[in-house]
Amino acid sequence: MMRSLWTAAAGMTSQQQNVDTISNNLANVNTYGYKRERLEFKSLLYQTMQRADLDPSNQTGRPVNLQVGLGVRPIATARIFTPGNYERTEQSQDFAIEGDGFFVVSRGEGDEKYTKDGSFKISAGTDGLTFVTSEGWPVMGVDGSPVTIPPGIALKDISVDSGGAITYSDADGATVDLGMQFQLVQFANPQGLEAVGSNLYGLTPASGQPLVEADGDTGAASILHQGVLEMSNVQVAEEMINLIVAQRAYDLNSRAISTSDDMLQTANNMKR
Repeated sequence: MMRSLWTAAAGMTSQQQNVDTISNNLANVNTYGYKRERLEFKSLLYQTMQRADLDPSNQTGRPVNLQVGLGVRPIATARIFTPGNYERTEQSQDFAIEGDGFFVVSRGEGDEKYTKDGSFKISAGTDGLTFVTSEGWPVMGVDGSPVTIPPGIALKDISVDSGGAITYSDADGATVDLGMQFQLVQFANPQGLEAVGSNLYGLTPASGQPLVEADGDTGAASILHQGVLEMSNVQVAEEMINLIVAQRAYDLNSRAISTSDDMLQTANNMKR
């Protein structure tokens, strides 16, 4: 009888974490470049009451096992990297990646992170205009240095093509190549990336090393769109359905505990 109490408790704990994951998805429904998460479960150990045993000579015995499961536990949070909707902003510093690519962001010496969020800002300095994140971290180019527009060039004159190469229009209207390009990278296993907050991902042994698109290390190259932002891929209606299912599962597990308690109470009262 006590087995059912612990099994149901494991189910309640798992569904609570499921609700936490769904709540995080809903909270980030308006976060640029956010990719929804899905909690995955795995059954716990099984207690074998009687094993299957057949006598091949006369085909007698038990053809199936008699087993009782001991509950469930969360095993992973899988991130779904399907594209979100695209929103046109007409802002020169806004970018959306169509494809599997990620922007590279530097948070200090040797500390590079990766993001799908292209809502960049401009930091003005003595060396020009640098593309940075909302927290001030510089966005990296293919040459390994921050993408910085030289002094004397206005942001409105800047154009970025689908491959991330940067050009500008001079006073005569001619297009001049600045020799700079946004660095876009892909991963053999993007599911292995670790979310570190602020729309950034970090490397793990499971994700593999970044593959630079400009080097031809990847298959299909991504397409960069200027003046466009990628929205979250969270579908509110789908998350609400998942939330209802998780709530019902949590409620049923709590009822299983109450039922087990009632049965224990009944058994305890039989001796009176």
